[in-house]
Amino acid sequence: MGIWRIWFVELASPWQAVVEGRRHAIRGGVRRRAAGAGAKHRLVSTDRVAATLIHLRHDLPHAVLGLLFGVDRSTITRAVAEIRGLLARRGFAVPDRPGIRLRTLADVFAYAQAEGVVLRMDATEVQVRRPAGHRGGRRAFVSGKKKQNTIMKATVVADEAGRTLWAGNLRPGRMHDATAIRGEGVDDLFRQFPEIQVLLDDGYLGLRRDHPGQAVTPPRKANKICLPEVHEARERDRHQHSSQRIPVEYALADHKRWKGLTRWTPRRDTLPETYLAIAGLVSDRTATT
Repeated sequence: MGIWRIWFVELASPWQAVVEGRRHAIRGGVRRRAAGAGAKHRLVSTDRVAATLIHLRHDLPHAVLGLLFGVDRSTITRAVAEIRGLLARRGFAVPDRPGIRLRTLADVFAYAQAEGVVLRMDATEVQVRRPAGHRGGRRAFVSGKKKQNTIMKATVVADEAGRTLWAGNLRPGRMHDATAIRGEGVDDLFRQFPEIQVLLDDGYLGLRRDHPGQAVTPPRKANKICLPEVHEARERDRHQHSSQRIPVEYALADHKRWKGLTRWTPRRDTLPETYLAIAGLVSDRTATT
């Protein structure tokens, strides 16, 4: 999707609301001005979007972007913060459904049941800066999987083609994947949409126990005393499940191609907004392929 389309179709009105604050909501629209009146921004609207996209994709410092666009570093910082928040709230594109966006996990489940889509869900880890030693909550960022204490996790849902349908649920790495997604109300969604099916890995065994037939995980390991045929059948089923679930790994790889998500060095509280903005942009590209 081009910068002009992103701006004029989706971001122009929300940006005005951000700039004008609560007065925009009170008026119910853009302020009436005479031709040529109003603030004279040194960084025009489309350049703000372009600078934000460059920063998200290549993680260029704000000072470098300031030189490229001929403005001060603080102007780039303010523009990135504004546009990044708007991009994060856009939601996720629906394949072959222009103009429709999925913003919540409930939207994804409703879409999947209506279209007969089998979902793939997985969590990914992003390395962040180490919390200060004298502050509380340091242990919350420990990842037992990678034996690191600088991790935040995100949950991603994709379809059979590896297209991102939803991302979110950013939390410290210590929280278990199944516990985190239960906090998004996934148990109620399974009951509300009984025909839905989600392919998962071994980290979601609790969901398989509570929602058999809907939350599908790899088959469990057979007992050692079982016949060789049983072990062979289990390996075939496990390989088939892995082949069907692998598209979500492609979706995660698409996100990690954006340099900022390979290792997040800015403040941790800006990562959730950044991840949602990047995932939404990735969904725009993959929805048309």
